Amino acid sequence: MAERLSLTFFASRLLPTGKALLPHFQLKQPHQLPLNSLSSFSTISRRRPVSLSQSLQRKGSIVRSYAGSPVSVTSFASDPDQLKKAREDIRQLLKTTFCHPIMVRLGWHDAGTYNKNIEEWPQRGGANGSLRFEIELKHAANAGLVNALKLLQPIKEKYSGVTYADLFQLASATAIEEAGGPKIPMKYGRVDANGPDQCPEEGRLPDAGPPSPADHLRDVFYRMGLNDKDIVALSGAHTLGRSRPERSGWGKPETKYTKDGPGAPGGQSWTVQWLKFDNSYFKDIKEKRDEDLLVLPTDAVLFEDPSFKEYAEKYASDQDAFFKDYAEAHAKLSNLGAKFDPPEGFSVDEEPPATTEKFVAASYSTEGSKKRELSDAMKQKIRAEYEAIGGSPDKPLKSNYFLNIMILVAALAFLTSLLGS
Repeated sequence: MAERLSLTFFASRLLPTGKALLPHFQLKQPHQLPLNSLSSFSTISRRRPVSLSQSLQRKGSIVRSYAGSPVSVTSFASDPDQLKKAREDIRQLLKTTFCHPIMVRLGWHDAGTYNKNIEEWPQRGGANGSLRFEIELKHAANAGLVNALKLLQPIKEKYSGVTYADLFQLASATAIEEAGGPKIPMKYGRVDANGPDQCPEEGRLPDAGPPSPADHLRDVFYRMGLNDKDIVALSGAHTLGRSRPERSGWGKPETKYTKDGPGAPGGQSWTVQWLKFDNSYFKDIKEKRDEDLLVLPTDAVLFEDPSFKEYAEKYASDQDAFFKDYAEAHAKLSNLGAKFDPPEGFSVDEEPPATTEKFVAASYSTEGSKKRELSDAMKQKIRAEYEAIGGSPDKPLKSNYFLNIMILVAALAFLTSLLGS
């Protein structure tokens, strides 16, 4: 759908034929585009495509251009410092263009091609940045996503030490958070697919109106290794975005919630405040009282299928529970099929500073019937110091026989002096 941020996206227009690189279209500058919803991304000028510069990652010790300054990086697929800077630029982009829905969809569609039954990378699909190639952009479900790439390309060129795979997922998670959603526990270090020959075949993304919505959703999401809870939680992201009938075949041309934008007016949204991330999607789907709000077959089934309904009811009444499960599902989706370098990935969030605890023996003495226990941090510190001088929890320190003899002699001398007096 031209307006949907989710995997359930229908295309009404295809990209022009050309080389398997990002095509260049006659679009306005990013700051001039009304990009607050996916409605702004369906009309594409059919001009001859040319390639945009590509800054593909290579392993090993290399020097990358970072905002005009060389930076030495070793082994990581993406430079952590550049990722942090890119995130700040994405936040500014969201504030000026309101492009949250399409950024979420970009990350989802790059990751959502994953097939758990295929072991080899990148044939298994998933979050590998292959969506930047025209052959995959031409898939019906991805119509309009070239505009998201157009917005992100200046950031990619500025921070060439960031892979496309990481950039897509960074933009998606940041869009959720900036729209008022939960903090996503993301990790980075995704390696990019190298060429269009590594793109997945078309047909791995779900439809919006299949004959059997519940079976279709399970077929697609189970193939990715996700479960019913993940399906329902991820569906809740439809709180963002809107749909246009002339592009997707779904929704109204205009409603009281979309006639004035923001951005290009028109389309039909799932929620009243379609740029705010909350649990209103579940509330509105459940009530079905407002004809100006969109309900697709894949939306309605969440309250019809018994297993889906359990989670949908929960999220409609408990936003905290929805946020918790959504954050977990989004992070899981963003990692699907990815090859990480380093293998365990890394976080770009600031770690909380380590706190030290000053040991005061008197503070741990028995006071009446109350006894203060040592903290785990203090226990670890005492253990480390004990082991540093040769002790262990299972073996006492070896006796210093010379010291023991000296103490014994001193004690005998002291007793002799007392007896002599």
